[in-house]
Amino acid sequence: MFGSGSDRPGPYVSPSARELLPDAGDVGAPPSSPLRHFEPIALPKLPGKPLAPTIDLPGLPAYAPTNGPDKNFLQRRQTLSLRAVLSEGGAQVPNGLVWRLFSAVPPIDGSSSLIASSQSATPDFDVPPGTYILHVGFGRAGIVKRIDFAGVKIQETVVLDAGGLKLNAVVGDDGKPAASRLSFDIYSEDENDEVGRKLVASDVPPEKVVRLNAGSYQVVSHYGSANAVVRADIRVEAGKITEATLTQRAALLTMKLVREHGGEAIADTAWTITTASGDLVRQSVGAFTTIVLAEGDYVIAAKNSEKIYQRPFSVEAGHDADVEVLTSDLAATSDAFGTGD
Repeated sequence: MFGSGSDRPGPYVSPSARELLPDAGDVGAPPSSPLRHFEPIALPKLPGKPLAPTIDLPGLPAYAPTNGPDKNFLQRRQTLSLRAVLSEGGAQVPNGLVWRLFSAVPPIDGSSSLIASSQSATPDFDVPPGTYILHVGFGRAGIVKRIDFAGVKIQETVVLDAGGLKLNAVVGDDGKPAASRLSFDIYSEDENDEVGRKLVASDVPPEKVVRLNAGSYQVVSHYGSANAVVRADIRVEAGKITEATLTQRAALLTMKLVREHGGEAIADTAWTITTASGDLVRQSVGAFTTIVLAEGDYVIAAKNSEKIYQRPFSVEAGHDADVEVLTSDLAATSDAFGTGD
């Protein structure tokens, strides 16, 4: 406790803080200035009172960086090298690969766990030791594999167990090619699935190699866009290109309405083609209509100037032909075009 009167100490400011105070004439907050170090505070001299012993303290910096261990030191990165083969003991796949390396533990925030990706034939991933999930895509073939990387530089071989499928088709017994109007759909082998077979590839042109996982598939061949459809079950072998040629029982036909055989086609004609049992196959409008139809019996109806002309005809596989409808083939009713209700 201090006494009253002259023994009471007055206000005191440390020398380091005094440097920050404004002059007497300044108004407002004092300007900011970074502290370079903390100085020891000198104690005031009191009359008749001995000073406390002085302590010589070194100046302390305002910021001291943390000299902690580097995370790269704790998780030393090594090279994980990869290569792929189609089958066990097969040659290395030279191109067409897509590699994606994921963390085995997904992030808490739900973000992607993709660590690295590459399209190289032999990618090198510089990653710390740990467990990873690897996905390798090869066309429509692919494999997912768990990798336990010990941090030792190695080259790991991934067996894709995949092959290729090349499709084509011919028309009729003579083996006439039909490439200009031919396409294929490929479905998975799982016919016991509740939703049926899964579509793997669609609108595949002939002679194109489709990369697939080894296994059985159902192939659907479309010749044209009407009813010329053929199905076949085909097995793809790992490390091989499987070639398959299907046979279409169909023909390419051109329809036209004429006043006499070999005459000029009449424009603005509406066409309706049905099976012999009355099932609708195709409708179109134009002077000519070209269509691929499966082998069988049909009825063709042509409507022009509110008149309907109709005749039956047959399709023989592989025999492309022109089908002429004469204006003398006047239909008795207009049932082929419906009532419009």
